[in-house]
Amino acid sequence: MVTVTIWNEFRHEREDEAAAAVYPDGIHNTIADGLADHDGADHDIHTATLEEPDHGLTEDVLTETDVLLWWGHEAHDEVDDAVVDRVHERVLEGMGLIVLHSGHYSKPFKRLMGTTCSLQYREDGATERLWVVDPGHPITDGLDESFELPQTEMYGEPFDVPEPDRLVFVSWFEGGEVFRSGCCYRRGSGRIFYFRPGHETYPIYEHDTVQQVLRNAVDWASPTDGSPRTFGERA
Repeated sequence: MVTVTIWNEFRHEREDEAAAAVYPDGIHNTIADGLADHDGADHDIHTATLEEPDHGLTEDVLTETDVLLWWGHEAHDEVDDAVVDRVHERVLEGMGLIVLHSGHYSKPFKRLMGTTCSLQYREDGATERLWVVDPGHPITDGLDESFELPQTEMYGEPFDVPEPDRLVFVSWFEGGEVFRSGCCYRRGSGRIFYFRPGHETYPIYEHDTVQQVLRNAVDWASPTDGSPRTFGERA
């Protein structure tokens, strides 16, 4: 069984009427429902939020977590650096990390990427079409060649991240912009997936295909057994 922790600031949904109308129980719980509501799912799902002690990400919680999903937006700077250190260390040890939408500016993702992770954006409710550009990748398993989100926030290139190890989605928006929307990385023993969709006032995480992508991504990012890694001087 894969132990999944879904982290969310849980700020917009409590302070903004439009966000509360879309996600009354919080983005984290909508994502949790999408992961759990699937035949054959073998996930032990937990949630954590910003205002819990240690942001809900204690050493014990992270030690038990196989895959961490991260959604943040307006409170990146409020995340304690000690918690960021823990997340960073666990990814290097093998924990999977799935970074969602505006989580591109989160401290853990920026630390792991080593860049600003900046991009262009426009909040206009435009249509987005995501194209599968790596149909053999496990994250795209069961998907058609593209899928559409009728209303979303535009993210556009340039996206200041390292070249992905594998690029699985490219987005096109009504304004003509394109964006690398599904980026896979490896840091240490951990797998990282950045997935662009997910604005707080659009029901992105209720979309069937988005839920399928997240289920696939959790399976892909889960730690796998392999040869032991040893470092240092050898006799």
